[in-house]
Amino acid sequence: MNLLVSEGASREERSRKERPPALLALEDGTTFAGWSAGASGETFGEVVFNTSMTGYQEILSDPSYAGQIVTLTYPQVGNYGVCEADFQAPRLHLRGLVVRDMCHTPSNWRATASLPELLRSREVVAIEGVDTRALTLRIREGGAMRAAISTLDLDPQSLVVRVRQSPSISDHNHVAYVSCGIARTEHAQGSAKHLVVAYDCGMKKGILDGLKARGCDVRVVPWNTPAREVLAADPDGVFFSNGPGDPGQVWATVEAAREILGKKPTFGICLGSQIITLAAGGRIEKLLFGHHGGNEPVVNLLTRRVEITAQNHNFGTMFESLGPIVSEQSGGYSAHERDLRTWFRRGAAPVVQNPQWGRIQLTHVNLNDGTVEGMRFLDIPAFSCQYHPEAKPGPSDAAYFFDSFMRLMEGDEDYLAIDQPARRVAHV
Repeated sequence: MNLLVSEGASREERSRKERPPALLALEDGTTFAGWSAGASGETFGEVVFNTSMTGYQEILSDPSYAGQIVTLTYPQVGNYGVCEADFQAPRLHLRGLVVRDMCHTPSNWRATASLPELLRSREVVAIEGVDTRALTLRIREGGAMRAAISTLDLDPQSLVVRVRQSPSISDHNHVAYVSCGIARTEHAQGSAKHLVVAYDCGMKKGILDGLKARGCDVRVVPWNTPAREVLAADPDGVFFSNGPGDPGQVWATVEAAREILGKKPTFGICLGSQIITLAAGGRIEKLLFGHHGGNEPVVNLLTRRVEITAQNHNFGTMFESLGPIVSEQSGGYSAHERDLRTWFRRGAAPVVQNPQWGRIQLTHVNLNDGTVEGMRFLDIPAFSCQYHPEAKPGPSDAAYFFDSFMRLMEGDEDYLAIDQPARRVAHV
């Protein structure tokens, strides 16, 4: 048995060394040599790391990665090949892929191709043989930064110079690139209960399926659709989707959200949450290295339950920018806290007084870094979460957000009072 494993490893090692060399360069001057694991050529983008142990197909096909080079921290990738039924979008929008060990001979009855074959066919540049632990630590210390993968320019000094001359992710509107070109209607699974208009800022298939599964006919519209067109359709609710890049580049969507808030029940996920923040006059800041993975712990301040969540974003809401604390509804406290985990320790879900939309309550907090993960408006029908409740890939602890949206459209004032772990235990 050990001899067979050794021989297999040797064959894989020989095969790897026969592949073209590749180079990864970061703007801080760090470089990593490896082998090509995808298309030949070179690519530039913002390098981030994702800590999921599985689900690489869903990660690669998430439009939220447009403009980014994705590093997978789990060491071996591609073991079960690829099956397009699992894709979250028809096209791959990421700029490149970095892995430690790429599997070129997958074993899975559903697989239609290997991951390297997919990357080559979709012209995605990838590199393997990289010490992804060292790279991840570099990103954690220096933050998400510009980078390049090349099979053409293998001179470290030359490639680093070119990386430093490349644009940042905030220089482009990546949402315009991944959004749908024309509006379309997706019908509910079973009988339709609600009509929802969904702003496609890079919406994942799993999120769309989550709405349809709960009885929504979904009118999917481009990111820059004017609010008057949406309101003219008289939907039961409006949804703002996940998407890539800097929310400061999508002001057409922010303006639409500003006009829709207070008129229709509104729900935002990830970039959609940031759009709602900006529409409320709040401020967005770029996180040091973002949240990318399927294992981010989030505490629900309303139920005091901890959810393990799937996330993919580099920007976040600054809660203090939404207004002053309403002390009588915030456990008697009147000062903002930079680390929002403080509110969990206090047993309070703080409320601020927004000058335009009234009271806004913090509902969910990231337990790793104390940042905003969810909020709800108390005087208008609107709420948002910063993570991906459809679990593509990742755990399903947050799937209740879709149910909450249904309850909001049905006029339930206590729409977020869903104890998902308790519901799951009840069904065991």
